[in-house]
Amino acid sequence: MKSLSPTFRIFWLLVPLALVGCKSPDVYYWGHYESVVYAICAKPGNTSPEQLASQLEEDKYKAASANKPLPPGFHAQLGSLYAQIGKTDEARREYLLEKQNYPESAVFMDAFLGNPPKK
Repeated sequence: MKSLSPTFRIFWLLVPLALVGCKSPDVYYWGHYESVVYAICAKPGNTSPEQLASQLEEDKYKAASANKPLPPGFHAQLGSLYAQIGKTDEARREYLLEKQNYPESAVFMDAFLGNPPKK
């Protein structure tokens, strides 16, 4: 499995922490999101990307059942896991969902999608 850069790991570790301060945790369906990000950043390689993606996929269904939105970064993280396991179409779909649900992530998601930023 390809190793993530320290900057990338720190970014994904801090995203959930920063978001908790912005909104009440009850607004979003968090599910396994924080533990998946922790596993990726703090204990890389201990859990396969397939297992982590499976946990987040389960959370998507539970969030829909609970009629709650998924937190910012969720679709981007799932997309990154899909990319790691070679599911490029699914990764692209998740990056586009992140961009659609959280427009402030557009530049970051465009970079993941291979789209250069517009000047």
